[in-house]
Amino acid sequence: MQNKQRVKRVQLKINQINDFLLLGIVTSEPDYKLCLTLNKKFQISLKNISPVELTDGKQSVFTFSRFSYTNSSSGLIFNFISNRSGKHFLLKKLKNIDYIFQVHDSENINNINRITDSLREIESVNAVFNIDTSTFNDKNLQYLTL
Repeated sequence: MQNKQRVKRVQLKINQINDFLLLGIVTSEPDYKLCLTLNKKFQISLKNISPVELTDGKQSVFTFSRFSYTNSSSGLIFNFISNRSGKHFLLKKLKNIDYIFQVHDSENINNINRITDSLREIESVNAVFNIDTSTFNDKNLQYLTL
């Protein structure tokens, strides 16, 4: 007779610090063109970095472009991520959003209104939405906290 060992399950509680602002942008502009506009508007230098790649059950790979800027002296980080790859979405619950603009500001997270207003001033931007990560749940949200 075999000795069966009991499996003990341990749940890890991870306290994620959400010290970032997540904005959804609706526009018909391609990613590179909108990044050029954001660079001028915020006086930053968004650079194309490795994309977010997801696979589905059929081994198809979906690529979502990603741009990033980091200012090491102020701790300010901007990430710009595409929400669309063909007919597929990074955040499936936000199909109306074309791009996700993530702002990490370790010194002042209260700049939400100023940043949102600046984005709305861009002529090619149709809408800007604040995405509340505490009430929004999507399995792909983990790719935005990289």
